[in-house]
Amino acid sequence: MSMSSLEKIEKTAERPRTRDSDATRLRILEAAKKEFAKSGLGGARVDDIAERAKANKRMIYHYFESKEGLFQAVLEQAYLDIRTAEQKLNLDHLDPKSALERLVRFTWDYYRKNPEFLTLVNSENLHRARHLKKSEVVKVANRRFVGMVAQILERGVREGVFRDGIDPVQLNITIAAVGYYYLTNRFTGSIVFERDLMAPEALEQRLQFNIDTILRVVSV
Repeated sequence: MSMSSLEKIEKTAERPRTRDSDATRLRILEAAKKEFAKSGLGGARVDDIAERAKANKRMIYHYFESKEGLFQAVLEQAYLDIRTAEQKLNLDHLDPKSALERLVRFTWDYYRKNPEFLTLVNSENLHRARHLKKSEVVKVANRRFVGMVAQILERGVREGVFRDGIDPVQLNITIAAVGYYYLTNRFTGSIVFERDLMAPEALEQRLQFNIDTILRVVSV
């Protein structure tokens, strides 16, 4: 058998192994996301993650070295998922007000459909962001997102519909806050304010309020 034929066989054998490895890693991350979201870093057990992922503990430690390493990987993936989805909104093709409205809608819908993201962020705040401090990939992704929001604001200023001097970081914090607080405090809020905050009509009213609030903040 020629060397070229042997190399082809080896490469063909490597591809299934690589796919299996990637699939196992993804299963572990997905299982870990659910466990960390439910129990936090301290309460989550590697045994439970392994069982949910249909993997063994040895594989988890092989890929992620420790439970802390696994938590950091889950957190990084959670941030990369939302940042990637934001980039796919193609906001540069919309007028500034429509772009900002779409971003507010997306953020609200993403939080509602991905409650694990909110609980993971809460958990990391309890740990004073010690895992995010180590993550360059999240920092790069967030810089790209802030740049995208800055471009929307700049276009709005040029077109005379947005005020000048708005900090894109402050705006992003506000967009996140008006959705984040409502959803993470939905149980206590429903009691305190004596209304079902998760009723369909209440959710739609809140979304419209969020959009109106953000547009009022930036508009001339």
